[in-house]
Amino acid sequence: MRHLPNILTFLRILLTVPLAWLLRDGRYDAALAVALVAGLTDALDGFLAKRFGWQSWLGGVLDPIADKLLLFVCFIGLAHVGALPVWLAWLVVGRDVVIVAGAVAYHNLIGPLTAQPSSLSKLTTCLQIALVLACLLHLSRFGDWPAWVNTAMFWTVAAATVVSGLDYVVHWGTKAWREGRASSGDKR
Repeated sequence: MRHLPNILTFLRILLTVPLAWLLRDGRYDAALAVALVAGLTDALDGFLAKRFGWQSWLGGVLDPIADKLLLFVCFIGLAHVGALPVWLAWLVVGRDVVIVAGAVAYHNLIGPLTAQPSSLSKLTTCLQIALVLACLLHLSRFGDWPAWVNTAMFWTVAAATVVSGLDYVVHWGTKAWREGRASSGDKR
């Protein structure tokens, strides 16, 4: 049972394949169902890991990868079918690429990285997930609302994505600069 959270996380990674396929083929009701199942597995694996102390190094690595992979597939797939602007998809993906590249650089140049997502980053991810679900609902037979609602969500997600991306760059860039200066001072 201890490995159940990791199994659920791996399942979430596997769900990206049918999700991408369903989006490409315009099967939005089914894509919405897969996205909801993925969201439930995310909530369940987090609950189980925390409730029973089943956290693991592997889960700590795989969980954010699964989340980012699902968001990547959704944003690119929804942009591909015209449900959201291409520029927004690239902004969301670009932010994550910058964060991952920064984390790799920090790890290689400064040392081990034990980062927790900031409150702003968590809010941004929640807004991104809400936008994906809203777009899927809008495309499915279950949602119908004025186009301005989606436009407002696009700009809200864009603003949060830019601000949280800048927050990561400034916070971790400053931290790397300070630690780099401290370690070069130690060598004198």
